[in-house]
Parts: sequence; structure tokens; C-alpha cells
Amino acid sequence: MLAAGAFVVSCADYNDLNNFSVPSGSGAAKPYADLGAVKSYINRTDNPNMSVDATIKLKEFNKQALEHAAAITNFDGVAFGNSFMPGSYVSKKGYMNFMDLKDALGHMSDIGGKVYGSPIVANEQQADDWFETLTAPIEIQVLPITDLELDYSTVDEFKGTSLRGKPVIEKNMDANGNALRIPKKSEVYIVEGFDLDPQGFYTITFTVRGFKDTKKTEMEKDENIWCTFADSLINTGKDKEGKLIPKEFTIRPGGWQTVKVEWVPAKGVTKGYLLIEGNLNTVLYIRNVTVSHTPDNHRDQTKAEKNDTIRYALNKWCNGLMEANAGRIKSFDLISKPLDTKELADKPGIFDLKHSDEKIFWQDYLEEGTKSGSELYGATVSKVASAAFEKHGGNPAELKFFICENGLDNPNKLESLKYWMNIWEGNGAKIDGINAELNLSYSEDAATQAANETTLNTLLDNLAATGKLIRLSNFDIKYLDATGASVAPKDIKDDQRQNLANYYALVIKAYMTKIPKDKQAGICKGNMADTSSDPVGLWSKNGNEWVRSATYKAFCDALSGK
Repeated sequence: MLAAGAFVVSCADYNDLNNFSVPSGSGAAKPYADLGAVKSYINRTDNPNMSVDATIKLKEFNKQALEHAAAITNFDGVAFGNSFMPGSYVSKKGYMNFMDLKDALGHMSDIGGKVYGSPIVANEQQADDWFETLTAPIEIQVLPITDLELDYSTVDEFKGTSLRGKPVIEKNMDANGNALRIPKKSEVYIVEGFDLDPQGFYTITFTVRGFKDTKKTEMEKDENIWCTFADSLINTGKDKEGKLIPKEFTIRPGGWQTVKVEWVPAKGVTKGYLLIEGNLNTVLYIRNVTVSHTPDNHRDQTKAEKNDTIRYALNKWCNGLMEANAGRIKSFDLISKPLDTKELADKPGIFDLKHSDEKIFWQDYLEEGTKSGSELYGATVSKVASAAFEKHGGNPAELKFFICENGLDNPNKLESLKYWMNIWEGNGAKIDGINAELNLSYSEDAATQAANETTLNTLLDNLAATGKLIRLSNFDIKYLDATGASVAPKDIKDDQRQNLANYYALVIKAYMTKIPKDKQAGICKGNMADTSSDPVGLWSKNGNEWVRSATYKAFCDALSGK
């Protein structure tokens, strides 16, 4: 069932979508209730490839409520935007859940609609947790290393450090020789000064025996001590106030016993030690102290191993995506916004691809032989995605790949995009078109608006000159007053709304005039209705209702050639 709000977006003459019905109603459509669906105004004979699409979130689409009804009755197709990206589908362990996508594609197949797939790979909203898991250090076999052995039975003088108390070597403590004698309530380093492996896991063992302070008789009760290893207190956690709770090592009545301390050094400490304290009731005698550590049993993956890992991830992602798609989506953004703002060192004016030292970017890997990951980026993704598309029922002759980029009104950026597309195509990439992401505004300042229109026309001319299919996305126009301040939907006046609508029409007609008919891949609306901050919609909002605005009529007129 559709929400009641859906009644306001359609007219009865275009509600039958392969037996999927959208209820009609015209009350909130005034003053443009007599207009048909936006898509119905395209002359398909003169513009056979022209498409007008709408962006909608995948979960919102699957609700089959107001936004869904507006999209499917008024537009040729939909794009799910960023909700289509790997970060939305892939878990930390690489599990992929395409249930929502399958539901949407099944529904669109039923009603004869189409979906634009965007994007297959990008730098943002990728499966970063999965990448981190895949490229994590590899576990290896390691053996413990003995760092130091100290036998106090053979030591004649204590030369170590005491923070409290006066430890001494008691000679001939028993038949087995000398021992380090630690008075009650002392704080003593029983071993110190050895080099540390900051990633190592340490084991310190020592033999200990406790006596009463005044008489050389056996202990009557258990005694507890605390240990600190290389600035790190051996603890069992924290109390409610966040203070560390020391672990108690128990010295029991009787003869010699071995205490084993296992811990890691504090961050940044380079020299090791073991400090013992807390013997409140008993003198302690220390003999054999041994320090050993197990090195970190992991090693970083090599660049070649990470390269293989990322190729595996690309194959798994494309295979999962195309299996869910089952050949239904035929046009995709292959790569989204790959360009950086830094120029290549040997090519002034040409921007490099984005790179990262913190996250996994596809283009930082995928290298092969003497060719870098950047050079092979588009070609590798294209080949893997194409193979997966065909494997899962897609017709290769119908498949179209676009490169999406923003800011292409900057001539250097467009030249940079062309540079990289040429390299990728030279390495075997299939690149059919450019998806130019727009960032448009209308200005009440005449000079600014004239510059806006000049920039737009130049952009379209330059895009047409590439010979590629051209798609315009994020087709939203903000309204700025003469001072450059944004005008919100609640404040915009009728004449301002009409100015905005006229500019929408100008952009559409410029696109349909300047881009050859066989290269028109269409225009995709960013927001169908006004947002809270900008009057960008074909519909304004009246409470929960959508009301056709002057922009709705402008779309219909421009698409029809008026």
C-alpha cells in the first residue's frame, strides 16, 4: 500500500506500470495539475537516448511510499547514489547482504523501470573494516628469546635500585648460597637495565622465599606482593573510579617457590625492569631471576601480498554485486571521483589520483609488472566488473561504464580526467562515458549569473568534445540572492522561484542542444523535492504533501523543446 502522500504526484493517464498501480489525485498538484509525467515530455524519436532520472535512497525506495511514487511515475529511472556503495553491503569479515538491492531490482523489473548503478568502486564509503581485516599482519611462528638471567646465589653485593627499604645480599643464606634479602614494606627493582622489544610479550620468573622479620622461622600466613614491569603495573583491571587494580602475587608459607610474571612494557619505554613491592609483613629472599620475551608473532603483509589481497577483494565484491544484479542494471559508474588536487610531478596541470597512507585505496595497489596501480586502476576494475556482469546473466553488448567526477568546469580537472581515462583505456578498460557531477547555483547578481551560464556552456562544449556518452548528475540548482546568500524554501518568492525554474530549463535545453543526440546519457535530479535549506525541487513541500513547483513545469517544457 502506498502512503496517502503519494496521491499528489501522479495523474491517472500514466499510473499503469505493468499492473503496478499508483493511486492518483490532483488536489496538491495545483497550479500544474494539467501536466503529465515529466518523462512523458521527451520526444523519443528526436532524442532516443535521452533519459531523465531521479536520485532516491535505496531504503526509501523500498518503502514504496511518496518518494518512490514520485520517482517511478515521473522519471525514466532511478539512481541510489551512495547507498549503493560497498560500505553499505560488506561486513568486517566480508559477508555481503544485498537483500534490499535485490528487492528494489526485482520490483523495477516487474514495473519496467531502470536503475543506474553508481559506483562500483570509489575512495569513500568503501568496506574499510573489511579491507583492514584482509590486509592485517600475518601470524607467524616465533620462539621465546632469553634476555637476561640473574642468580643472586652467586652475587656478593646488591648494586640495583631501591625506591624504599635497604635490600642486601645475605651471604650463605642456606646451603645453596647467597640470596637478595628485601625488608618489609620495600620497593625494589630485582632486575633492571635490559633492552626491550616494544612489541614483545615478556615472562619474568624468580624464586622467592618469605620469613618473619625477627626470626628465621617459616612464615605463618600468606604474603602478597605487587609487580610493575617496565612502567606497566601488572593489574586485573580498573575500579569504578578508573584506578588500576594491582594483581596480587601470593607468597605462601614453606620453602622456595617460583613466581611467574607475564606482561608487556608500557608504550615508549626502552629499558626493562621488574619492581616488587607490598610485602607488608614478611621479609623476602630472592634468587634466580630470568627474563625472556616472545616477539610479536605477526608480520606486515608485503606490497605484493596486499596487491593479491586487494585483487581478491575486488573480485569478490564485483561477483557479489553482479550476482545480485543478475544483468538488470546495465549502466554503472565504474569509478567515482578518483582525482586529487595535486599535480603530477612530471605533468604540470594534470592532477594525480587520490592516494592514502591511512586507508586502502584500490589505486594504491592493483599494480602489475612495471605498471602502477594508478595506471591499471580503471582497466582492472573494468575487466573484473565486466566479467562478473556477463557471468551472472548480463549481456555485454548492453553494458555501459562511466567515470564520475565533480568540478569538471575546471579545465585542468577535465583534462586530467581525460588523461587518466586514456591511460586506462590503453590498458584495456571499457569506458563509455563521463558522469559529470554538477554543483550549480542561480544568482540574482546579473554579472555572476552571466558567468554561471558561460561556465555551464563551456563545460557542456568541453564534455561534448570528448566524444563520450555524457550524463549530468546531482542536477540541483541553489538560489543565491545578489549578496551571495542562499535563499531558503520558506523565504523564496514566486518570481524568484520562476527565475530558478527558468535556469533549470536553460540547463536542460543547453544539454540537449550541445550534447549530440547519440551521446545523451541523460540528466539525474539530485533531490526531487525541496530540501530544508534549498528550493531545489520539482516539488515544494506543504507539510507532508508535495506540491508541483514552477520547476516541474520548466522540466516539462524544456524536455519537450519549448
